Amino acid sequence: MDFTALMEQNLIGIPLMAYLIFLARICDVSLGTMRIVFISRGYRSAAAILGFFEVSIWIVAVGQVIRNVNTPILMLAYAGGYAAGSYLGILIESKMRLGNVILRIITKTDASQMIEFLHSHHYGVTKVTAEGTEGRVHLIFMVLRRKYLSSVLDIVKEYHPRAFLSIEDVREVQEGNFPVSKMDRILKMVQRK
Repeated sequence: MDFTALMEQNLIGIPLMAYLIFLARICDVSLGTMRIVFISRGYRSAAAILGFFEVSIWIVAVGQVIRNVNTPILMLAYAGGYAAGSYLGILIESKMRLGNVILRIITKTDASQMIEFLHSHHYGVTKVTAEGTEGRVHLIFMVLRRKYLSSVLDIVKEYHPRAFLSIEDVREVQEGNFPVSKMDRILKMVQRK
């Protein structure tokens, strides 16, 4: 799509072209962020589809800036769209909550009641007794879907408000006890392709 010809015929002004470039960059950078997230979580097919649209939009946007390299407002719109797209992509990723995480809980007090509660809600929990700098502690491991993390953290805070927590991404999980939703089944089918 060549907006330069429309701009030269006064059918589209520089501010409108800058706005369109800004929007295009927001779209392609957001898609790029999501593509990287999908790659890191093992969703190859979804990443490839997003990559196609990401690059298609990028080609149009960068083409307009290169054709009008002497128009600084277009370069600013391009850079601003990149920044806004990065922010939006991260925001979208945080709302989608894809993938799995490992939650480590270290507490000095007995965690039996919390573990029993989590088991009753189909969460897999592994408990190990360990030695910390101040003596005996209970080390609790959980691998869970990211979308359930905030609920589990609320439970942990209710039972052990002073527990030490660490959370990290897990790329792939083979076995375990997980609550399963309809979206989990759909994403699993897409991932296999």
